[in-house]
Amino acid sequence: MNIKSLTEMMINAGIEENEAKYEIKLLFEHFCNYTENDYIRGVELKSKDIELVKEHIMPIWKLYIELVKEKILDRLKTKTPIQYIIGKSWFMGEWFKVNPNVLIPRDETELLVRECIRIIKENSFKSVLDIGTGSGCIACTIAKQTEATVLGVDISTDALGVALDNVTALNINNKAVFRKSDIFSKVRPEEKFDLIVSNPPYIPYGTKLSQEVMHEPKLALFANDNGIEFYKKIIAQAHNFLKPNGYLLFELGIDESCQVKKLLKEKFLQINILKDLAEIDRVIIAKLK
Repeated sequence: MNIKSLTEMMINAGIEENEAKYEIKLLFEHFCNYTENDYIRGVELKSKDIELVKEHIMPIWKLYIELVKEKILDRLKTKTPIQYIIGKSWFMGEWFKVNPNVLIPRDETELLVRECIRIIKENSFKSVLDIGTGSGCIACTIAKQTEATVLGVDISTDALGVALDNVTALNINNKAVFRKSDIFSKVRPEEKFDLIVSNPPYIPYGTKLSQEVMHEPKLALFANDNGIEFYKKIIAQAHNFLKPNGYLLFELGIDESCQVKKLLKEKFLQINILKDLAEIDRVIIAKLK
């Protein structure tokens, strides 16, 4: 058994080749302290746990191959996302802690965050509200890459615990703060923001999802009204918490852009939609009238 045979095992189980190689790389880095550079340079697998080595007669490289094989077999059997297995996910140039209490950050959300950062910098904005913050990846990235202070809110206490761990790991506790709130319920009337951003639950109930996605928190995935529930709730109150000329940005679910745009038209103008790499309407930007 070697790295090539581990890759073939994953491919035979239906995982695309590049994804299989990436996941194996993450497993070796996380559990064996063995990086891709080590592999390229021909460095032998090494132990970061001397006691572990003492308990086994087999060479350390075989031990680690068996360890990664065990994790792969568990991954294939349970369909647990690799990010939950290693407890972290790469997003916008940083590692973020994740567990089944929060969504796994996705490439599509990077489009949303990059647009927020662009608008914040162009307008010298100083205050941002992130609704449904989850792991805090949006709030933390904005706080780290701009001069703005971010308040992240979420209804899940467990999710907020993850967000707090992430803001501490990034050493930006004074730039991103978190609060338990059901949308605006615990946001004070006098609190006003230059920009509000949200990647809300937007998958319609009844949608069939992959087994991997079903490991993620249902609270953060599904919404009523054919997926529009939380857009309606946020748009109905957002103007009360935005400063004049403030912005509201959402990540969009598939085929939801027209409905969300219609909801925004009453109180917002300059409504623009950005497509992702798959040419799907993914981000909507609106400016307060």
